[in-house]
Order: sequence, then structure tokens, then C-alpha cells
Amino acid sequence: MNGYFGEILNNSGHSAELRQHVSGVIEVCHGMDELGLPVVPYLAAWKSNRKRIWYEYSSPRLAALLDCPQEDVARCMRERVIDRREFRYVDSVDACIEEQVITRKELREGRLDLRNIGVRKGGVEAIYKLGGEPDSIWLKDQAVIRFFEVDDIFLSAGCLTDVTKEMEQKELLERIGYYDELTCLPRRSIMNRLLEINIAQYCRGHLEDFCFILMDIDHFKRINDTYGHPAGDYVLATMAGIMNSAKRKEDELGRYGGEEFFALCQGGISTGLEFTERLRSMINDHDFVWRDARLEVRFSAGVAAASELPELSAEAIIQLADRRLYVAKENGRNRSVGA
Repeated sequence: MNGYFGEILNNSGHSAELRQHVSGVIEVCHGMDELGLPVVPYLAAWKSNRKRIWYEYSSPRLAALLDCPQEDVARCMRERVIDRREFRYVDSVDACIEEQVITRKELREGRLDLRNIGVRKGGVEAIYKLGGEPDSIWLKDQAVIRFFEVDDIFLSAGCLTDVTKEMEQKELLERIGYYDELTCLPRRSIMNRLLEINIAQYCRGHLEDFCFILMDIDHFKRINDTYGHPAGDYVLATMAGIMNSAKRKEDELGRYGGEEFFALCQGGISTGLEFTERLRSMINDHDFVWRDARLEVRFSAGVAAASELPELSAEAIIQLADRRLYVAKENGRNRSVGA
């Protein structure tokens, strides 16, 4: 078959049913391409319990989007995927659309698991972010999956849609509301999203442990009352800059509200306490000077680890960190409490 880069039709060892089905789907895909529909048809295949996936058919437009030869589409897709996203409607009192993000690392480690989930559902509906030059592209994948038991082969017949403009607009709107203007740190509104991602990674075994930390500036009201709110803003902005420079790439830091900050730190309770104590030491050693007045700036912190909770949830870990922050305040302030 002219322009065929698959494997099944060239292997007489496969069942007639499989070969006939593949031929029929390829014919339909060719027809869709000839019509010029705004979708990119494909037919992917894989064997059970094997990570390798190949294309029995991929539209020439997919090769053009990826800027690679048609026979290399499977490799290019595998190498360029940055993350995979699913959107699920949550029917509850506060009905909303829930977004699940699976990172490139998780995709590499759990490709078979994700494929098996698609098999159980009978199909796939997800959005892939693909990196490359000069810009990233976003492709929405909608497919149905069929298993040919005699051949031990799964087929995924579907269409890809270029949703780059829509997803870039979504990211732009998120960025606009993401950062606190004063501290340039993520707002509290993004905190639950960050917690959801960490909890999901922890529950799937991709994170050994992580800590949620609440930090509160000691006697912050005294600073505002004595020197005015501009002095308080100076303290918040300076403290945010110091702490942000000290965190690791994999950790998150944000403004919880008022004089409180939050952090998510990968590792167990001892790592969380070390992280918090390092921040506290840097703040204690810094000279906060406002209009020739030297300000004493200290903070207290409560640290909670995911592994400590028998039933892990965002609400539970926040409440545990908050209780420990209260203990730190009650025991004299300027300290971290993690147990």
C-alpha cells in the first residue's frame, strides 16, 4: 500500500479479521484526509504488556505539525509530549470541570497503566502538550479502542484536533490570576490545584512523600501599627523574595493571605522541617530596614507530611499544618512545629 508505514498489513501471520479491520479503518482515514476535515485521523496499535506503540496510519498533517517524516511520527510524539491533561465534569453542589495533569515523567513511568485505563474505558479523550521549536502545540485526542485477542493487539482509532489557540488562551488567563501583585508569588487560589497534583502523584506512587507548610509572620500587626502599611508591604515583598530564592526547583511557595505564606516541599516531615528552618534562618539573618528603622521580622510555621494522614486530602493536610502553626505561636513564636 502506497505510503503505508505500519506493520500489520505486511505480516501474513496476523488474523484475517485484524487485517481486514485495519484496511477498512485506513480507507476511512484516507477519505477524511481527502475531505480536508479540521481533524487529524490516525490508527495506532500496540501489544498488551508492551510499552511500544506504532501507527498503522497517521495523517500527513500530523507529520507536518510535528515537522518530522511520516514514518517517525510515533517516535516524535513520544519524545515531544510535555504533559497529558484530562478534563472531567464533577457533578456536585459546586459543579465544576476538574483538570488532571500527568507530567512527562509520569507518562514515561506509567504509560502502560494509562493505556490500560483507556482500554477499560473503551476509549481515550485527553489533551497533549507537545514541546518543540519555535512553539509548543496542543493536540486534543479522541479515540475508541478495540482488542483483537487472537493477535494480542490493541487498535486505537481516533482523531487529533489542534487546540493550541484555545489552550494558550486558557494558560494566559490562568497566569493573569496566578500571581499575587505584591509578592510576585502564586496566590492562594492556586494552592488547592498544587495540592491536588501532589496528592495525585503521591497516591499513584510517583512521589514518596511531600509536606504542606503554613508560615505566619510574628507580630505583623505591630509592624503595620508602628510604621504603617507600606512598611508591612515592604516586609512581605522582601520576605517573599528571600524565601523564593531559597526553595528548590521542585518545591512550591505562595502567599496564603495577609501575612501568611504556604509551601509544598517534596520529602518527608524531616525534609519539610529542614526546608522551613532554612527559610527561617535566612529571614532571621536578614536586615529589614524601613526608612532608617531596623525591623525585627520573624515567622512561625506548621509542617504536615502527606504520609502522616490515614486519609489524605487537601483539607486534612491544611488543617494539620494549621494546628501545628497554632502550637508554634503558643510556644513562643519564631519556630517550626512538625509533630
